[in-house]
Amino acid sequence: MTRKVVIVPCSGIGKSYGTVAREGAYVVTEDLRPDTTQLIPLSLLVLGDEQARADVASAQAITLDGCKLACATKMVVESGGTVAHDLAVLDVYRRHRDLKPAGIAKLNEGGQKLAQALAEEVVTLVDALSPNPSPNPQGAARGRGGPEGGQDA
Repeated sequence: MTRKVVIVPCSGIGKSYGTVAREGAYVVTEDLRPDTTQLIPLSLLVLGDEQARADVASAQAITLDGCKLACATKMVVESGGTVAHDLAVLDVYRRHRDLKPAGIAKLNEGGQKLAQALAEEVVTLVDALSPNPSPNPQGAARGRGGPEGGQDA
């Protein structure tokens, strides 16, 4: 079995950019590249979860940080992992200034589209790291944000 690329998003609870990071990670790991990626919640690394730390230490990681503190990137390194790529949501926003995120529990349309743009950038990186990329023929993300949406990390 081929090792999956680990995706570790920000846990910036209460911040729109942290929510964009988490939603983008859900799009990648659930919709676009479920066969080649694995989501590791930052909270598990912070708590020292042995399985999460082992998963991070044995795979290449892509971190998605919501602010300049770069907590996801720092925790992957502290957990013994290798950060293959680190993406900052603010940098993605700078490339898509028309997609201004708002909301925390439920992102506005701009935030949802920014999460999709982030996910598309992550997929490009995942495909470069994966020996056999497995594109999703559907290519579109499911809607999130309500009670049936992804859980906060």
